[in-house]
Amino acid sequence: MKFLKTAAAICLCLIASALIFSCSLSGDMPAETSGYSYRSEQPSHAETGAEPVPQPETEPQTQPQPAPSTEEPPETDGIAALIGTMTLEEKVGQMFLVACDAERAAADVAEYHLGGLVLFAPDFADRTPQEAADAIASYQAAAKIPLLIAVDEEGGTVVRVSKFAQYRAQPFKSPAELYREGGLKALLADVDEKTQLLRSLGINCNLAPVCDVSLDPESYIYPRTLGLDARTTAELISSVTLRYVELGMGCVLKHFPGYGGNTDTHKGMSVDSRDFAEFEQGDLLPFIAGIHAGAGAVMVSHNIVTCIDPDYPSSLSASVHSLLRDALGFEGVIVTDALDMGAIKEFSESKGGSAAVLAILAGTDMVCISDFKQAYDDVMEAVKDGLIPESRIDASVERVLRWKEALGILS
Repeated sequence: MKFLKTAAAICLCLIASALIFSCSLSGDMPAETSGYSYRSEQPSHAETGAEPVPQPETEPQTQPQPAPSTEEPPETDGIAALIGTMTLEEKVGQMFLVACDAERAAADVAEYHLGGLVLFAPDFADRTPQEAADAIASYQAAAKIPLLIAVDEEGGTVVRVSKFAQYRAQPFKSPAELYREGGLKALLADVDEKTQLLRSLGINCNLAPVCDVSLDPESYIYPRTLGLDARTTAELISSVTLRYVELGMGCVLKHFPGYGGNTDTHKGMSVDSRDFAEFEQGDLLPFIAGIHAGAGAVMVSHNIVTCIDPDYPSSLSASVHSLLRDALGFEGVIVTDALDMGAIKEFSESKGGSAAVLAILAGTDMVCISDFKQAYDDVMEAVKDGLIPESRIDASVERVLRWKEALGILS
């Protein structure tokens, strides 16, 4: 009961904050950075208690009736129809975003029906752009359902493609450096150039932008951030996300609910003991901005955020996923940070369970992992044993496929 009351209070606070923040930005944000879109839905008469407006009575028909329509009835929802034809193995495979093993990638894609591949520096180091494009095309050719092909091309310290001279004369600069040199215009031009380069290789998703807020140059995450306050970061994330959406390039907001000044979870568990008010007034604002701008996916970190869930890393926490889904209203794809990281290995071993199963039970849609085969088997077993309902799998697969459809991947 205490958990339910706490969760409800958090949701109410976040909904109010999101509304206030969105309204504030829509009025104060410079026109060049405003990337928000809102749907205005009129309340029903039942909701408002108002009497319905009387409609004029229809006069008796005196004219000849038109001939029956010869048009074909509208087609059923293509995504729903596709899911209806998929085996359980195919559906579970769509929930895996797997680090590419160049020697086995095509075979793994075909055997495990993978939803996507993440490429890293070794996939580009000794290849010409044409060779890289040909390799990626071979992975797609092996897929029954087209793949998400993703990279971390953030700029600065995290670049997978542009670090090699055959792809770009200089690696992409960090977001902070770009903003210092040219403001928003430079950030948007950067998105344009990254999209052009990645798309030329067959890559359809950039695992960016970094939405974390840090003003401490000594913190682990600082070099990857804009290095600005939360509100300014939110304004810029809105515009950057909108540009990705306009270009049809997949982007992923990361690392929810915000890294802050925490340690590197690649190496071990990190515990964030800040008050929820600090998240509400700071870390969450860029994510709210990116969601309103139309981001199709959000990556969840491995930090334990004690004010939301003191017991589980964010990527395995139902409370953190509820915050994202229910309080912030995110309807897209939730992706884990890499489940091979030290933080999660350490935690899942202590629990004696599968990190992939725990992540799906918490609410994730795509499991990001390198050594995926055991995790795939664990999820299959959990569904067959009834631990994970197949309807839960279907819901995630639908979100994944709708994201692919929005990016033009399925066509």
